[in-house]
Parts: sequence; structure tokens; C-alpha cells
Amino acid sequence: MVCMKYLLTILAAIGIAANVAAQQNIISLKECLETGLKQNYDILISRNEQRISENNATAANAGMLPSLALSAGYMTSADRTDTTPREGDKVVDDAAFDQTVDVGLSLNWTLFNGMSVRANYNKLRELEQMGELKTRLTIEDFVANLTAEYYNLIQQTLRLKNFRYAVSLSRERLRITEARYQIGDFSRLDLLQARVDFNADSSQYMSQQEAVIASRIRINELMANKDINAKCVARDSVIKVNGNLRWEELSAQMTANNVSLLISDHNTNISMLDLKAVKSRNYPYLKLAAGYGYTLNRFGSGTTKLRGTLGPNVGLNLGFTLFDGNRRREQRNAKIEVENAIYERNQIEQSLQADLANFWQAYLNNLEVVKLEKQNVIAAKENYEIAMERYLLGDLPGIEMREAQKSLLDAEERILTAEYNTKLCEISLMQISGNILQYLYE
Repeated sequence: MVCMKYLLTILAAIGIAANVAAQQNIISLKECLETGLKQNYDILISRNEQRISENNATAANAGMLPSLALSAGYMTSADRTDTTPREGDKVVDDAAFDQTVDVGLSLNWTLFNGMSVRANYNKLRELEQMGELKTRLTIEDFVANLTAEYYNLIQQTLRLKNFRYAVSLSRERLRITEARYQIGDFSRLDLLQARVDFNADSSQYMSQQEAVIASRIRINELMANKDINAKCVARDSVIKVNGNLRWEELSAQMTANNVSLLISDHNTNISMLDLKAVKSRNYPYLKLAAGYGYTLNRFGSGTTKLRGTLGPNVGLNLGFTLFDGNRRREQRNAKIEVENAIYERNQIEQSLQADLANFWQAYLNNLEVVKLEKQNVIAAKENYEIAMERYLLGDLPGIEMREAQKSLLDAEERILTAEYNTKLCEISLMQISGNILQYLYE
């Protein structure tokens, strides 16, 4: 009686879990990605940083435009003036209250400084393009992570289904054992072993629910859902693997489209522009200064009471820095930075080629493993059916029946793991080759 109550409790818990799963929101991979692209905080931050780099890429920020200033001033002085001529008496004037009022516009413009301004502007444009690439890199990382987690949710859900199936098998075995025990065909040891196996499978099923919930929470986190515990299940019920990838296409696409390589190319260009900016100091500079203003002077003494001036002024300043003590050192260091940028680019490309080769080999191996495990699942199911028939006839001990059941579950677990590992390899290959955004259109 106690055993029956315990059995009903476990079955009720499993039934409640299945009912809750049925009430969850069903969502596809495309819907997850579209939601995340709008809400994910890493993407939002990256897009704002891209906007900053776009705002900075202006001719004014590079120093190509003149500066125009408006100024006004007032100055007064009260001086005592003693004048002693060579002939005549000394003249003392203690009422010399002078005032000056001026207002004007001033324009300053660097017309030439050895192409440094042009190099700075091109550098800002390179940084603007790098901002776009960094946003793309953030989006690609997000798509890869969410796609992997989406299929992990499928994997964990299928594993939960397998464990539920294991519970049903153990429950049926326990029912048969109890019935045979009542009529004396099975011993109490057989009954206790069947009950232990049923309890173990039930416990494993309950624990697996935690893995499903953890994956669901991770998906909500990546999508930046306000309700991190929002109920959702994957629309797909199987792990779909693309078995048509080609090495030659992936390798060529990696060289042309990988974001890390493209960013590295821009870093190399920036290093070259920095060298060009340093070399610009080897050339003379030419600056323009112009203005237009009005000045009023009021004199407290002397023969002139007021004097006003109004008009433009313009001038050119041509100069050349003969020696500053740092120019050669900075040029040598800038050349070294260019070399390092080229080395880093080659290093990144080599590392990507190694990753591509490793994931490609793992991808091929896992495809073969999937084929093999599909055959194993068929054989394990047939083996279990035969074992169950013998068990019902009393020709097979409970331990061997349990082994047949375990072999079936292990085969299903291996093929599930192999499919998921193959999918992870596929996602990595798509990301390295610059094709990860294709998951948005599936």
C-alpha cells in the first residue's frame, strides 16, 4: 500500500511537469534571434559605440576646417603722466582716464601641415568602419551563442523525454514484478531491485528538469527578457544538422568574410596612417589668420579725444620645425607598430585556420558517429523488445532486463549527444566562415 502511494506521488509529479510544459510559450529559433537583436544589452551597447565612432568621423574633428571666434573687450586706465621737456616747464597730467572698446571676428585655419590632417581624417573613417565591424562581431557572437543554447534546450528537452520514457519502462517492469511476486514467480529481491531502479529513474527525471529550466533561463537572458523565468519551449523537436558543408567554401569565405580578419585589416591601416601623421612633421606648415573688427579708444588727455578703427586683417604664417628631439624616435616606433599590426593579422588568420580545421574534423567525425548511433538505437530497441518478451515469460532475470533497458537509454543518449556536438561544430564553422547570420533566415 505504501509503495502504491509513493508510486502515485511520483506519477503525479511527472504529470504536473508535463502539463506545465504544455502550457509554455512555443518559440522558434528565428523568433528568439529577432527578439534578442532588439533587446540584447551587448548589442545595444555596441550599436551606441558605433554611433559614437560615426559622430567622430568628421572633417572638423580631424582639423580640416577653420575655427571662427567672436570676441569683445573693454579696458580702462587712470594714469598720472609727468612730462619734462628739454626746454620749458614740467607738465603734470593726473586726469588721463583712457578707455578702449573692441569687438571682432577672428579666423584661424591650418592650410597645410604635411598631410597630417588628411591622415587624421582617414583614421577617423577607419575607426568608423571598425565600429560597424565590432557591432557585427557582437551580433555574430550573440547569434552563435543563442543558436547553440536554443539547440541545447532541445537537447535537454529530448533528454527529459528519454528519462520520462525510462520511468515508464521502469514503472511497467515494477508492475510486472509486483504481479509476479504476488503469485510467487519472483522473489522479494527481484521486487526490491525493480523498485530501486524505478526510484532511480524517477529521481534522474526530476533532476533533468533543472537542466531544462537552466537552459530556458539562459535563453531569456540572451534575449534580455525582463521576466527571466518566462516559460518557453523550442518549436523544433529535433536537432537539425546541416550535413552539406564544404571545406573549400568555408575556407574561402573565412578569408573574405571573417570579422576578426576585417578588423585586423583596419588596425593595420590605422597603424600606417599613424606613421604617415608622424612623417608629416618632416614638412613645413602653412597657417592662415584673418579677422574683422572695430576698436574705439577714448583718451582722457591729449589733443585726441576719440579714435575708432574698423576693418579686416589677414596674414599667413609659414614655418618649419627644424628639430624637436622626438621625431626620428616616433617614426621608428610607428614603423614597428605597422610591422606588429601585420604580424597580428597573420597570427589571427593562422589561428582561425587552425580552429576551422579542428572544427571541420570534429564535424566530420560527429557526422559518422550520428550514423553509427542511429544503427545502435535500432539494435538496442530490438534487443529491449526481445528482452521484454523473455522477461514476461520469466526466462530473463531482472538484472539482465535492466541491462537491456539501460543499453537502449544509453544508445538514445549517445545519439542525442552526437547530434548536439555536430550542431555545435556546424555553428562554429558558420561563425568562423562569416556565415553565422544565415540562421536568421532559416
